[in-house]
Amino acid sequence: MTALTASARLRAHRRPGDSIFSGLALVGGLVILVALAAVAVFLIAQSLPAFGATPQQITSTGEFASFWAYVAPLAFGTVWAALLALLFAVPFSIAIALFTSHYAPRRIARALGAIVDLLAAIPSVVYGAWGIFVFAPFVQPFYAFLNDLVPWFPLFSGNVSASGRTILTVAMVLAVMVIPIVTALSREIFLQTPRLNEEAALALGATRWEMIQMAVLPFGRAGIVSAVMLGLGRALGETLAVAMVLSPSVVVSFFLLRTENPTTVAANIALQFPESYGVTLNVLIATGLILFVITFAVNAASRAIVGSRAGGKGI
Repeated sequence: MTALTASARLRAHRRPGDSIFSGLALVGGLVILVALAAVAVFLIAQSLPAFGATPQQITSTGEFASFWAYVAPLAFGTVWAALLALLFAVPFSIAIALFTSHYAPRRIARALGAIVDLLAAIPSVVYGAWGIFVFAPFVQPFYAFLNDLVPWFPLFSGNVSASGRTILTVAMVLAVMVIPIVTALSREIFLQTPRLNEEAALALGATRWEMIQMAVLPFGRAGIVSAVMLGLGRALGETLAVAMVLSPSVVVSFFLLRTENPTTVAANIALQFPESYGVTLNVLIATGLILFVITFAVNAASRAIVGSRAGGKGI
């Protein structure tokens, strides 16, 4: 009887602000789900004509026998460029995050953190212009050197692009764009490491790097995975910088230094959309659907990994 009276008293004293806040939170969650469902329905509905399109409807040259033959190189280029970008970005991001959180003096850490965060605010068009006019000419001699040094290595073989606008250049530009995201999230995770764990490792005679290996990195592993997956999603969806820097071709190619480079789904849509009409427009929307599925799969995989690392509760 006493427990029932206490429960009734708690319900009776619930403040109006609690009800308003819970209602707004519910509405916010529903809005996200409705928006996601609306985007998915639109993409599916507009993509249906593309799946049965003729070669001439897919491209004006009619070089692709089916929609899947057309979208496969685009999906490959999207994933290939994003993975290359992560290959460059992740080590630098974790190193910067560890330096600002555990090595640098406070003033230097704040300044470096502000600079890294500022990189995230730079528009994509600026990165694209920088990649074309500054970075590509700068790295082109290095590409020629690599080609002469290890001509037997498949990724660096073949005729080197004279402009430097290759998939490797795009990957490094994307890496610069991804670094702020991975660095900021990793830094915050590292700073949340329990102080007692760090002090216990140091008390046992561990050096600072050994303490990081024993306490900081294991604690932040799930957060690092989440940060990397968010960076991967950013790289997969980047449009303008890739479209500006890359000399694109709808091909599947692992070569990093040649003139003929695979393009990405987003860049291809941006370049082809102004001249598209009819079923050709539906084909581009269908490629957007493929990118939507890839991005959704990446985010779902990241949530599954993070949830498993955190005991099924996520972070």
